[in-house]
Amino acid sequence: MLIETLSVFPEVFGSYFSTSILGRAQEAGIVSFESHDLRDWTHDRHRTVDDSPFGGGQGMLMKPAPIFEAVGDISARGDAAPHVIFFSPCGHAYDESCAERLSHEKRLLMVCGRYEGIDERAYDLADEVISLGDYILTGGELAAMVVADSVVRLLPGALGDEMSARDESFSCGLLEYAQYTRPADYDGRRVPDVLLSGDHASVDAWRRTSAIERTALWRPDLLDSVALSDDEKAFAESVTKANETNDDAAICGDSGGGCLDV
Repeated sequence: MLIETLSVFPEVFGSYFSTSILGRAQEAGIVSFESHDLRDWTHDRHRTVDDSPFGGGQGMLMKPAPIFEAVGDISARGDAAPHVIFFSPCGHAYDESCAERLSHEKRLLMVCGRYEGIDERAYDLADEVISLGDYILTGGELAAMVVADSVVRLLPGALGDEMSARDESFSCGLLEYAQYTRPADYDGRRVPDVLLSGDHASVDAWRRTSAIERTALWRPDLLDSVALSDDEKAFAESVTKANETNDDAAICGDSGGGCLDV
C-alpha cells in the first residue's frame, strides 16, 4: 500500500511514519509513505495557498487551484489512482469498519486542510470525506496520522502476530477485554485467578465476558450491533443498570470480568 499526504506542513509526518509499527511496516515493504508539499503547486513568489473568503468573515480559506493541480498531478503518477480523502466536520464518522475498508485500497491520498477551511469546490476531488469526531483541529495532519496508523496496523504482517488486530477493541464490535501483566499481585490488587490457570478455554470465556462488561459499562451504544446470546444480553443489561445506579460492583476493575455463567 502507498499512503500519501498533501499538506502545507509535510515535514510533520516524517518522524511519526518512521516510528514503531509504521516504521517497521515500511522496512518490511508492507507500506510506503510519501508527504507532498501543497506549496509546490503554487505559482507566485510567496507560494500562497490561502485567501480571504467571499462574503467576508474571519480567517482565511485554502484556495482551490493548488489543491486541484496537486491532486491531479499526484493521481497521474503510478499505476493506480489514489483513493482521495478529505477531512471535515461534515464527513462521515471514522471508525474501525472504515479503517478495515481503507486497508484494502492500494493507494490513499489524504488532503490536509488548514486555516478556516478549504474552498468548497475542492471537495469535488474527494472520494470520501471523513470526520474524526465532533471537535475542531488546527489542521488535517493529525487526522491523517490517525487514519494512517489505524489502517496500517490492519495490513497483513504489520503487527507480526496476525491475531493482534483481531483481538483489539472494535474488531468484533466490543471494547477489548481487561488485560494484566506481571506481577500477579500488586499492592493487594490481584490479577483474576482464571488468567493464571492455564486453561485456555476458561481464559477465552473470561475475556468474552470482560469485553461485554466493559462495553456495557463504557460504550453501551455499541451493543446494538453485536451478536450476543440471551445470557450475554441479560448480563450486559445488568451491568448497564448497575452502572446507572452507580453500583460499584459493576466497575470492571472490581468485578474482575463479571459474573456471566460460562
